[in-house]
Amino acid sequence: MPEKERIDSLSVALAGVVARRTEGVEWASTAIEGLEFYRQPSPTSCAICVVEPSIALVVQGAKSMTLGEQSYRYDTNRFLITSLDLPAKMQVLEASEEQPYLGIVIKLDLAMMSELILQAPLHPHKSATPEHAMVLGNTTASFLDAIQRLVALLDEPESIAVLAPLIKKEIFWRVLISEQGSRLRQIASAGSHGLRIARAIEWLKTHYDEHLSVDGLAELARMSKSTFHHHFREWTSMSPLQYQKRLRLLEARRLMLGENLDASAAAYRVGYESPSQFSREYSRLFGNPPKRDVITHWQ
Repeated sequence: MPEKERIDSLSVALAGVVARRTEGVEWASTAIEGLEFYRQPSPTSCAICVVEPSIALVVQGAKSMTLGEQSYRYDTNRFLITSLDLPAKMQVLEASEEQPYLGIVIKLDLAMMSELILQAPLHPHKSATPEHAMVLGNTTASFLDAIQRLVALLDEPESIAVLAPLIKKEIFWRVLISEQGSRLRQIASAGSHGLRIARAIEWLKTHYDEHLSVDGLAELARMSKSTFHHHFREWTSMSPLQYQKRLRLLEARRLMLGENLDASAAAYRVGYESPSQFSREYSRLFGNPPKRDVITHWQ
């Protein structure tokens, strides 16, 4: 069977599984660690979220992710690799009640990938483009076949503990030896710039409400301040300060929507000292002042 026909056939089979397991919901976790399913019955407007290190593929419909000025559109022919925690804009482009958007996400296991890197070819594909922590890969039949075998384990729960790690290794291996594998190597390889930036981001995720010291982050990453700032922006498309603000504002929105905090309380909780500054920056990011945004969300 030609490659394109195999890809189409595997996508249809996977879409059937995802549709069945997401009936009535937009998101479903699974018994396999790091494997999640998504559904949307119609196109969506842009939503801001933090994308975890993962492989995201579409088995029906189309989606886009925007990081900085760069947009990444992916469908059944291309999948998205995200190698760092990134605040980005997400939008479902193609979906309907009859043919909803259906997607699969596999969270990256960096420890597993570090082991695989030691066995990978010495001369991987090189990319001439700048190092970004988000990139598109070309879907292949062998890649989808491995995904299908992983998903099929959900109907064989007694085999998950033994076989899921092996199939995940195959999936990660196929990405590592692909044309975009160098991006993942830069995150999982000891001493790499990507791994050092990942270390700084991990600190930011747990200390976003504290005063940001770029000097301290650079020291944590074991880089000079200028080198750290350059590579942070190259990988994430934003400065460390912009990254922290994005985390703060996303958490504040979660507090207002999920815990019913008012804008001032949410602002102070995430580290803002000025409610007016919080309101200005919130409006720039979400398009509405905090109070109006919450009201609009629940309408």
